[in-house]
Amino acid sequence: MPGQGLFKEMKKTFLFHAIVAHFSNGLIPVAVLYLILTLSTANSYFEHTVEHLILIVVFAIPASFFSGIHDWKTKYRGAKAPVFIKKIRLSGLLFALCISAVAIRLTIPDVMNRQGIEHWLYLAALFSMLPVVTLLGHYGGKLSGQSKPPTKPV
Repeated sequence: MPGQGLFKEMKKTFLFHAIVAHFSNGLIPVAVLYLILTLSTANSYFEHTVEHLILIVVFAIPASFFSGIHDWKTKYRGAKAPVFIKKIRLSGLLFALCISAVAIRLTIPDVMNRQGIEHWLYLAALFSMLPVVTLLGHYGGKLSGQSKPPTKPV
């Protein structure tokens, strides 16, 4: 069966962390885009999309974090290089921002119609996630783009 070779190849090259990291890190810019659409149009449907996206992200971040920790410990033997420390801290910050945004949105469903501090905290949490995922991607790219040690010829 031709699919067997493809399945075996995929199994050998499957990178769970890369998939879950790109998934959550890709949804955040989309959520910010929909937030901008909400602010510019006052259309509540756009803001409902923001809510749904950040709810998905809040569940995806732990999978990304723990798969990243697993890869760090297995592939890099838990090396205490600054890039890993930065990624761990940024991941914690991202999770805190996302939990904050979700908590505000779920406890104050009309937060976008208010003008109080909760409205501005909600916006700040959402907009702050964008540079965090940008930095996480930047550092992840630096790691994946590193030159691999040369292998000995067979």
